[in-house]
Amino acid sequence: MKITDIKTFVVENPPPHYGGLYWVFIKLTADDGVEGFGEAYSVPFYPHTVAKMIEDVGEQYVVGSDPFKIERLWRIIYSSGYTQHPDLSMMGVLSAIEMACWDIIGKELNKPIYDLLGGQVHEKLRSYTYIYARESDKTDVYRDPELAAKRAAEYVKEGFTAVKFDPARPYSAFDPRQLSLEALENAEKYVKNIREAVGIKCDLLIGTHGQMTTSGAIRLAKRLEKFDPLWFEEPVPPENVEEMARVARSTSIPVATGERLATKYEFARLLEKQAASILQMALGRVGGILEAKKIAGMAEVHYAQIAPHLYCGPIEGAANIQIDTCSPNFLIQEGIETWSGFHAEILKEPIRWEDGYIIPPTKPGLGVELNEEVAAKHPYTGKRLHLEMLDRPV
Repeated sequence: MKITDIKTFVVENPPPHYGGLYWVFIKLTADDGVEGFGEAYSVPFYPHTVAKMIEDVGEQYVVGSDPFKIERLWRIIYSSGYTQHPDLSMMGVLSAIEMACWDIIGKELNKPIYDLLGGQVHEKLRSYTYIYARESDKTDVYRDPELAAKRAAEYVKEGFTAVKFDPARPYSAFDPRQLSLEALENAEKYVKNIREAVGIKCDLLIGTHGQMTTSGAIRLAKRLEKFDPLWFEEPVPPENVEEMARVARSTSIPVATGERLATKYEFARLLEKQAASILQMALGRVGGILEAKKIAGMAEVHYAQIAPHLYCGPIEGAANIQIDTCSPNFLIQEGIETWSGFHAEILKEPIRWEDGYIIPPTKPGLGVELNEEVAAKHPYTGKRLHLEMLDRPV
């Protein structure tokens, strides 16, 4: 079996843009007509440049290769140009390609990918959502503790048992910083209001974005411990594992991290340094499905859990679901609310969500299919990147 064609799709995610401004998908076609889909997460270049990068790698290494030989193809692409290093741009490209190969393999064998990686462990997958703004909001839900508490209670009524939010916004290219007393006070009030609104029916996930210095993160954690959050996400930037480990040693709140990391090598350092006990790999960046499974296996040894990151399109979401389903140490899956709206429209059949849980698909491969007609009707023509930080100090 050989891959004969590669095609890219740069799709605009319409307002309110939850999951990013655009998504970059790929389709691989094999010589027997079987198609596989993949998605690259947040490569830091304009998306049409990213599409050309995918096509370049595809022409060099993928077209003419056997999609079943995942390890061989992965090592060749990972080492191309004498790199052999977790470069986030190449890893986004490689992740999309690897994901699409697995989709082909599953379809060829008529099995979900999770059946090829150990088999189904979980019948349903607990999910969470960020607290999102509404068009009708009269204040900023990310800054208004009362509105945030009201919105969290609404999510609980929908069936969610966990919500995530960043009480220390905004984040800047010039972070980490020491939060002011006013910012610390507001963050504490934000978390307090949400805990009072949801009681013990819902876990609170502190979704910070590396804004704080080590000492600043410890100060905030001490204020928030009494509300018993399930995790403290990326309390410091991900580049210094030793400093993140200092935070982890200084608080009873479990530290979660991983969306800005790639490959088993970077996650191994987290585990070795005891910097995090909840790993949030983004499958469209980490190196793909098999790489995520290897990381999940390493985490098991350390009694750490996985909670894959998702702030992109539903193809990466479908890949996350495959890994979650076959991993004993799965904790919870990030989603964009209930996977409705454009996240459903861009697929031929939406991801199934019921009462706070994702129901794993039984169809072969990823279990979802990109709706190419919808993708063609929503080309991205903007000039902004998927995610951007403030270009000034806070």
